[in-house]
Amino acid sequence: MAEEAVKTTSKSEIAYEWLRERIARHEYGPGYRLVLAEIAGALDMSVVPVREAIRRLEAERLVTFERNVGARVAMVDQNEYVHAMQTLGVVEGVATALSAPQLPEENIARARRVNERMIALLDHFDAHEFTALNQQFHSLLFACCPNPQILDLVHQGWTRLSGLRDSTFAFVPDRAHRSVEEHEEILRLITEKADPLDIEFAARNHRWATMQAFLDARERANR
Repeated sequence: MAEEAVKTTSKSEIAYEWLRERIARHEYGPGYRLVLAEIAGALDMSVVPVREAIRRLEAERLVTFERNVGARVAMVDQNEYVHAMQTLGVVEGVATALSAPQLPEENIARARRVNERMIALLDHFDAHEFTALNQQFHSLLFACCPNPQILDLVHQGWTRLSGLRDSTFAFVPDRAHRSVEEHEEILRLITEKADPLDIEFAARNHRWATMQAFLDARERANR
């Protein structure tokens, strides 16, 4: 019995990772219906571990469940997205400004290399990889923030955005070009030891510009 439970847990983890990757890559977009039997067949397993995987995704708000409809990939809650981006813009801007005077040259060099990789992706765009690199870039710049409470708020903000699932760069790929240019400007301000307020505003407005690009695209799509 215990061995059977371990096998079920293992299969549930496989199903969870399989589904989460497809949601992250937008193979299963907002509103996509998740049919247990079809997924179980694709993974060559019973529906039991698939059901457990979907429950995990539901707890992470990546999936919703409706009576008489079943499980679907969650739609992006626009208000929640805006609130998360506004908050992250503020706290990440402060964290980046506080981190800048203590930032090792290695962090700046690594951040520059990450941005170069993001630029290289523009011709063959992969929103999922671009988003992961974007988080890596910003993490290198706010890493030395001396205020642990602000850092904690930044990490909470990133976690909340990850839970919202939808990448702005998948929805508005054109934003990626402007984003890497803004990264270069933030790096310039840090390397030139600019006024901390200038660094803070640049980092904050960078985040808010991404948010606004998302809102503008949603408005165009709903016309």
